[in-house]
Amino acid sequence: VQLQASGGGSVQPGESLRLSCTISGFSIEDYDIGWFRQAPGNEREGISHSAASDGSTEYADSVKGRFFISRDSAKNTAFLDMNNLKPEDTAVYYCAATGWRLVNGLDARPYEYWGQGTLVTVSS
Repeated sequence: VQLQASGGGSVQPGESLRLSCTISGFSIEDYDIGWFRQAPGNEREGISHSAASDGSTEYADSVKGRFFISRDSAKNTAFLDMNNLKPEDTAVYYCAATGWRLVNGLDARPYEYWGQGTLVTVSS
């Protein structure tokens, strides 16, 4: 089982990025997917969740309306589209997966599998 996060980089405020989370070893259709981030000196923050059961999504208030999670079953890949990026979005971003059906998908504790993280830097 492996999750590979990619797509991070350095951008200016207001720009966009798409993060990818490529999954091997299981079908993305059977797992809830979450995106988390951790800025230097801060705790890991749950920012988005996609439910396997019904495709519902949830977002942290800090990214609501700017970030969008999606999944492509054919590619076995999850995505996080990040728009109107702000300097406070600078962090290492992680994708995670769990076989549990989560009520609160922004809580990191139930997630069993984690990607290695990809760095996003937003600076002018």
